[in-house]
Amino acid sequence: MSYNKMNVLHWHITDSQSFPLLLPSLPDLALKGSYGPQMRYSPDDVRRTVHYAMSYGVRVVPEIDAPGHTGSWAEAYPEIVTCANKFWMPVGKPALAAEPGTGQLNPLHPRTYDIIRGVYRDAAELFPEPFFHAGGDEVNAACWEDDPTIAAFMSGGGTHDQLLETFVNRTYPFISGDLNRTVVYWEDVILGPKIKIPPSALPRETTILQTWNNGPNNTKLLAAAGFRVIVSSWDFYYLDCGHGGWVGNDSQYDTLASGGNGGSWCAPFKTWQRVYDYDITEGLTEREKNLVLGGEVAMWSEQVDGVVVDGVVWPRTSAMAEALWSGNRGTDGKKRYADATDRLNEWRQRMVTRGIAAEPLQPLWCTRNPGMCNLVE
Repeated sequence: MSYNKMNVLHWHITDSQSFPLLLPSLPDLALKGSYGPQMRYSPDDVRRTVHYAMSYGVRVVPEIDAPGHTGSWAEAYPEIVTCANKFWMPVGKPALAAEPGTGQLNPLHPRTYDIIRGVYRDAAELFPEPFFHAGGDEVNAACWEDDPTIAAFMSGGGTHDQLLETFVNRTYPFISGDLNRTVVYWEDVILGPKIKIPPSALPRETTILQTWNNGPNNTKLLAAAGFRVIVSSWDFYYLDCGHGGWVGNDSQYDTLASGGNGGSWCAPFKTWQRVYDYDITEGLTEREKNLVLGGEVAMWSEQVDGVVVDGVVWPRTSAMAEALWSGNRGTDGKKRYADATDRLNEWRQRMVTRGIAAEPLQPLWCTRNPGMCNLVE
């Protein structure tokens, strides 16, 4: 990351399938909810990672995603999780029929807040970063309604929006007040297609929203509402897209039935050109541009492990780094793809020399003959 002028690692450290963070006050979350003893992060592991990153000028921001994506919590505390290991119909992902092993925290269960405050407190002690990512994405109505207490609440006139607002109202003040952290949420908290809270519920001075949907449109909505924004639009910056679906025995993966995307909800593969092309402040006023803190590529790891991670991340992320630090246009206002191609080819070779297994962008002949593989306009 430091070689490429990337200065923030957003660590999405827990999810539905595994809770690998070994917390001093709540050890059962990892002891029971992780994949196993060799797939946990001890407090010393985290401190070592944070120290190592900072020695290269890279800050580490933790994300404890909630109330969605918390199925793994049920292994230790089943009473506070709804629909664990049952089903999930992903919002905005029609190519996937279901993702197994999800689960959501129950906003109406009193013990939910005792547990999650302990999680937040322990995590904040491990990560000195003044920002704390609290997730908030992809809350699913059916998953909550699977719980009889919530079903009764709904029958009495309660709404999903009220459930989410209850959760935020019970957790946000603890993060921003007791822990003195600026809270980062995914945009779903106020822009969710079905479940959301009013923007007025989130103080602008201690809230940052991260956008992943609808490209420049949602960036505009968030900035116009006065929020600071991190841009991670999936149609430009999701590095896992285009690798096919991973839920087994799904007929939607058939290329004829799904239009050729192989079950990947965010296909096609985001090439370096696609990454480089994105202007994250497109269509914003000067005031709104000043609220955009930066961009972030996302490498979701359903189909990524240590064997392939370098090639998935690099050099496509290098292309984003150049676009954000130096711009993607020349003095004539045109996108500078030809020059960027030659630079990234050379830079890829330097990363490989340093032991980073970055993917090649062109055949070796092009690398040895700079400019020869570029089209002449």
